[in-house]
Amino acid sequence: MRPERERNVVDLPKLRRKPALAANDIGSTERIVESITTAIVERRLTPGTKLAEQKIADIFKVSRTIVRQALNRLSRDKLVTLEPARGARVAQPSVEEARQVFEVRHMLESALMRKLAARITREQVAELRAHLSAERTSIQRADVPGRTRLLTDFHVVLAAMLGNHTLAQLLADLLSRCSLIALMYQSAHSAEHSLAEHAAIVDALENRDARAAQRLMDAHLRSVERSLHLEAALRISPLQGRGRTP
Repeated sequence: MRPERERNVVDLPKLRRKPALAANDIGSTERIVESITTAIVERRLTPGTKLAEQKIADIFKVSRTIVRQALNRLSRDKLVTLEPARGARVAQPSVEEARQVFEVRHMLESALMRKLAARITREQVAELRAHLSAERTSIQRADVPGRTRLLTDFHVVLAAMLGNHTLAQLLADLLSRCSLIALMYQSAHSAEHSLAEHAAIVDALENRDARAAQRLMDAHLRSVERSLHLEAALRISPLQGRGRTP
C-alpha cells in the first residue's frame, strides 16, 4: 500500500485569491468556496489533498472560523471530506458515487437537450460557437487548467441558456465532482475528443434536432464514463465500490 502523501494546499500551485468582494463573513466564505472549487475543476487540487485550515486562513487573510464555514459548505457539496483528528481533505469519490453522478447527468442533460433544441436562438448558437473556439484555442496552447475549465463550463452554459439557474447550479456542482472523479480514476478521455463531441452537439442544436442532440449528449457522457478505470479500481480495491475511500 502506498504511503499517503501529506500535502497542504499551499504546497501546490497557490489558490487564486480574488479581490475581496465584501468585508463580511459571507463574502469571505464565498471567495474561499469559489477558489477551492475552481482549483479542483482546473485540477490544481487533487483527491486526497490535505486542506490545512491555518494555511487557507493565511492565504485569504481571514479567521479559521471563516475557513471552517467554507469547508463545511464544500463538504455538503461532496467536494471535501471532514474527518475527526485528520481535518479536511479534497474528496476521493467512490466507484459507486462516480456511477451515480454520471447517471444523474444522463437524466438531466438528456432533458436539457430536448428543451434547448426547441427554443435555441441564433445568438445562443453564436455564443456556443465562440465557446468552442475558446476550447480549441486553449487546447492548441496546451493550457490544461483553461481547457479543463472551458470543457466543463460548456455544459453549464447549455443549462444557463434555458434560463434555469437551479439546473445550471446543479450541473456546475455535479461537474465539479466529475473533475475529482476524472482525477481519481485517471480519465483517458482526450480534450480533442471532447471538443469534437461538443461541436457535434452544437450542430444538432443549431438544426433544432432534439433527437440527435440527445443521442450525441448521451454518447458523449458514456464516452467520458467509459474512459474512467472504474472496473480496474474495483478489482484493486473491492471496498471502493461500497463508498469507502482507498
